[in-house]
Amino acid sequence: MFSIIQAAGWPIWPLLICSVIALALIIERFASLRTSRVAPTRLLDEVLGISSQSLPTPDVVNRLAEHSLLGQVLAAGLRAVSNEPRMPAAKLQQVFELAGRRAIHQLERYLNTLGTIATAAPLLGLLGTVVGMIEIFGSQGGGPGGNPAQMAHGISVALYNTAFGLMVAIPALMFYRYFRGRVEEYVLELEQSSDRMLSHLQRFTG
Repeated sequence: MFSIIQAAGWPIWPLLICSVIALALIIERFASLRTSRVAPTRLLDEVLGISSQSLPTPDVVNRLAEHSLLGQVLAAGLRAVSNEPRMPAAKLQQVFELAGRRAIHQLERYLNTLGTIATAAPLLGLLGTVVGMIEIFGSQGGGPGGNPAQMAHGISVALYNTAFGLMVAIPALMFYRYFRGRVEEYVLELEQSSDRMLSHLQRFTG
């Protein structure tokens, strides 16, 4: 591996840094976008059951907010109704929308960085290719036949950087699209859960 890095020259170092960052972000997003941490399956039904007769205590609401992102959204509505029992429906809807935006921001965390790496990696590989081509053309000057060693090094720089740029970009783009799809599914689920909770809490604001 070290010999490949040596053959690829200095342009490969930005690509190596991008590959390490991309791998760290992919692992982090896999951990953060688990269903148990975003929108557990039975959570909404449990909250509706607990609050069917009366609003839960502040301690229960706090534990709900720490449970998951969906828990944070539901807890925001419960807190709002507890603090202002006569809250208008439009204002309560705004509370859910604001909590939903905060949750979406957390869901999309680091995705722009991963998408940027997927876009930039081929360009960094192209930069390495250009550097290699410059070395190849530089080896042709100064005498008949040029410098074979410099020409071979230029070819190595060009090919290795092109290949490594694609090796970084393709997985980064695939995981970016996968995580983006997961986020869209979660956003839809959060919206549907918020609508159900909003209708449920209007019983306490009438």
